[in-house]
Amino acid sequence: MNEDAGAPVDMEDVDATPSKLKRKDYERELVRLQLELVKLQHWVQHAGSRIVLLFEGRDAAGKGGVIQRIVEPLNPRGATIVALGTPSDREKTQWYFQRYVAHLPAAGEIVLFDRSWYNRAGVERVMGFCTDEEYWEFMHTCPEFERMLVRDGVILRKYWFSVSDEEQERRFQKRSSDPKRRWKLSPMDLKSRDLWVAYSRAKDEMFRYTHTAEAPWYTVESDDKRRARLNCISHILDTTEYEDVLPDPIELPPRPEREDYRRPPREAHTEIIGKY
Repeated sequence: MNEDAGAPVDMEDVDATPSKLKRKDYERELVRLQLELVKLQHWVQHAGSRIVLLFEGRDAAGKGGVIQRIVEPLNPRGATIVALGTPSDREKTQWYFQRYVAHLPAAGEIVLFDRSWYNRAGVERVMGFCTDEEYWEFMHTCPEFERMLVRDGVILRKYWFSVSDEEQERRFQKRSSDPKRRWKLSPMDLKSRDLWVAYSRAKDEMFRYTHTAEAPWYTVESDDKRRARLNCISHILDTTEYEDVLPDPIELPPRPEREDYRRPPREAHTEIIGKY
C-alpha cells in the first residue's frame, strides 16, 4: 500500500530516478538536522560567535533551497540571508568588498550569502562585467580578505553546489513551464545555458586561487537536491564546535482570571469575507 496515497504529488518524486532520496526519508532526517541547527544558533548567541556561510554555484544548482531549509527553524533576528543585487553606480566606485563587509555578522549572528563576493570570479568574469585588472586584483586579494576574517574569529564556510549540464537543463525547463517558478529564470540564466564551458573554466580558476587552508572550498554534489541539502547542513554542523545550551521548557503559570470585559459587537469591525 502506498503510504503517501492521498498526499499532494511531489514533482521531484515524479522526476526522480530510483537512486534519489525519497521524500519521507529526506523529511525525517531534515527534522533531526534542523533541531541541531537550532542548538547551533543558541550556542552562537551564547558564545558570541560569528558565522558566515557562502553559497555559490551555477544557476539552478540548489543554493536557494538549502539556504531556506537552514533558516527555516532559526530565529530570523540572528540568522540573515544576504542576496545582493546589481551594484549601484556609487557602489561601483567603492572598494570591491565594501558592500559585503556591511553585511558581516556581529557577535551571536549567522549570515548566509546567496552568492557573495565571488560574483567577480564567476558571472562578472564570464559576462565581461569587470576588467581583467579588476578580476586579477580580486583573485589576489580575496584570500587575504578571507584570512583577515578568519583571524578575527569569523567562522567561514564556502560551499560550491555542483550540478550537471543535464540536470540544470531539466530544472530550467521546469522553471519555464511553472508560473510559480518562472521568476527564477532570468535573462542572465538563459545566457548561462550557452556558456557552460566558460563557467567551468572560471570556477576552476577561482578554486585554484581561493581554495586556502584558512578558507577552503567544499563542493556539494547537487543533482539530487534532497541529498545536497542534508549533506550541506550536516557538514556545517560537523565542522562547527557547539554545545547544547537550549533553554529548558518553559512552565507556563495558570492564566489569571479574566477581568470584567465585554467584546464590542462584531458589526463594529470590518471583517474580511470568509471565502474558506
